[in-house]
Amino acid sequence: MKKFLSFLVMLPLVVFATDDNKVDVNTTGSQSNDSLVFNVTQIGYDNDTIFTIGGSSNSILIKQEGNNNEISFVDYWGSGETWGGDLDGNSNALHFEQSGTGSKNDIGFHIQGNTNAVRWGQGTVLNNSSDTTFDSASAVADDGGHKLNLDIHGSDNTLIGYQKSNLVNGGDHTATVYFYSDNNTAWLRQQGAGDKTLYLRTNNDDNVVNSNQKGSGDHTTSITLGGSYGTTLNLIQNSSSNQSYNLTQSCVTAGGCTLTMTQE
Repeated sequence: MKKFLSFLVMLPLVVFATDDNKVDVNTTGSQSNDSLVFNVTQIGYDNDTIFTIGGSSNSILIKQEGNNNEISFVDYWGSGETWGGDLDGNSNALHFEQSGTGSKNDIGFHIQGNTNAVRWGQGTVLNNSSDTTFDSASAVADDGGHKLNLDIHGSDNTLIGYQKSNLVNGGDHTATVYFYSDNNTAWLRQQGAGDKTLYLRTNNDDNVVNSNQKGSGDHTTSITLGGSYGTTLNLIQNSSSNQSYNLTQSCVTAGGCTLTMTQE
């Protein structure tokens, strides 16, 4: 039997739970949460939303459909309640959306900066980087073991992406994204059967990353960007055979650098 939970809140504290689905959002006394928009929809069972929020004028939209989805503290980071983690900052816009019926879908985050935008779905797809609506027509039947860790810390960053598997083989999609800097944009997609692993980290500002791992092969990508100027990186790995790519880039060219890597 399905359980349905949906609410919109503009209050500093929300705690709500059912036998199967759980929403537990805490604040600390130092976090005002003024003008908070918090909208959660959970359809199914064993879906959990557990984290700490703070700051002001933040907008959070969460939808979890199916079973065993979780948006919560990252185990090795722990709760950020005492130091402002798992949001804090002001004017951030977050949109998480998960679907699945088998393996656990797990999203964790920190943020702590201002005016960041995150749109990330697991077991769902976006048509393009401007799409604001996840296509979940067949997502609930899609049994992938997805996991995202996130961080950010900086401000004015944009992260867009999704991880989608299928019922042929399923498998883990893992994405770990750190920014620690400002004005970065990343449009990441991992789709298809087999393990797709992406690790992205930037230590400088103004990077634009367009990554695409597709096909049935087990692909691995590791990206670290740095330097005095930003890099525009286009990386595509799309094949039925396994492919792997590692990049460490330090851009010192005035006006920025451009790199393109394609494996098909």
